[in-house]
Amino acid sequence: MTDQPEPGRQDAPRLTTREAAELLGVKPETVYAYVSRGQLSSVRAAGGRGSTFDAEEVRALARRSGRREPSPAGGDLVFRTGITLIEDDRYYLRGVDATELARRHSYEEVAEWLWTGELRPGVRFEAPPETLAAARRTVGALPAHSGSTDRLRVAVTAAAATDPLRFDLSPEAVLSSARSLIPTLVGALPVVGGAPEAEGGSMGSLARQLWPRLTARPADAPALAVLDAALVLLIDHDLAASTLAARVAASAHAHPYAVVSAGLGVLEGPLHGAASGLAHRMLQEAVDRGSAVPVVADHLRTGRRVPGLGHRLYRGEDPRARTLFALLEDVPQAAGALAAAREVVATTARHAPLHANIDLALAVLSVACGMAAEAGETVFAVSRTAGWIAHALEEYGERPLRIRPSGQYTGPRPPQPAP
Repeated sequence: MTDQPEPGRQDAPRLTTREAAELLGVKPETVYAYVSRGQLSSVRAAGGRGSTFDAEEVRALARRSGRREPSPAGGDLVFRTGITLIEDDRYYLRGVDATELARRHSYEEVAEWLWTGELRPGVRFEAPPETLAAARRTVGALPAHSGSTDRLRVAVTAAAATDPLRFDLSPEAVLSSARSLIPTLVGALPVVGGAPEAEGGSMGSLARQLWPRLTARPADAPALAVLDAALVLLIDHDLAASTLAARVAASAHAHPYAVVSAGLGVLEGPLHGAASGLAHRMLQEAVDRGSAVPVVADHLRTGRRVPGLGHRLYRGEDPRARTLFALLEDVPQAAGALAAAREVVATTARHAPLHANIDLALAVLSVACGMAAEAGETVFAVSRTAGWIAHALEEYGERPLRIRPSGQYTGPRPPQPAP
């Protein structure tokens, strides 16, 4: 379509080519490609220099094409989501302070509310016996050295294979799958020490079911409260890398099990879910040596980052860490690890003003309760499953395959001789 005057729309807001390109998230030449394909109309600007575009028409095209305005930080795509807001060093889930939710409600209650908007006190998720048996058989076939994320990934695949309705993407079907998948993931993990699960082990809160998969030590109420709160606080945290992967899968209308698999694949990276393991090892060394000072000094001397400190979304202390530290005060066996964590923060503050993040708080729990270094990663993965499902529900309502960035080719220009 060529530039044509539109007498009836002269008073409507007009955008320059540059403004239209910014709103669409494309280059100016792409704007003219939209015009030539009839997707956008233009009017020659006064004096014949350049073109102008109707603002509402451009916004409508942006919505159809899945483009988003560049973020103020520098051009990344921004996804509209009603799940998490991180603002002024506070963390909110659907507008509610997440730290308050973690203190007042169980993980299952918060997950159900996050998905449906309905708070169901005392709600429990239950794994179907056939699904749980298939997941356990599959996990049991893995080598003994397999990590928890390995086990969770194959458990998701086994659970998907037992669900013939997994391709039904209606909200009711997706939620039914989610309510059974999360306890299946927990139940498929082996009990620490290889002891048989106690009778009724599938009953109770998800935190109680998860506890014997993390440590052989008996659970007490204060420690379980910390684990349950950690599950709530890790349920979502804006568009982290694993959540973006989950939304890409959902954009292709992958079923919810595949969405969770996509998230787990990214979570296994050492810069994402595995970060808590590094904090665990550092904190355990500090406890063993009786002081955090030489441990921090060793990290700084060798140019290694001190794990468990700092977060790019918070200027001060991670509010999730602050909440867990307060709850850990009520766990008598955590006193030593908690003191070591505070010494890590104080010692590092002499070098750089970094605050504790949730990885350090998870490390206090895992060190104090005799858990393996990967326990924090396990808690992270189980918890975040509910967040990935929440994002999938949002993405299923968007235009399919809208997450399609353009590649910038940097290879040799054709024609090139065949090899």
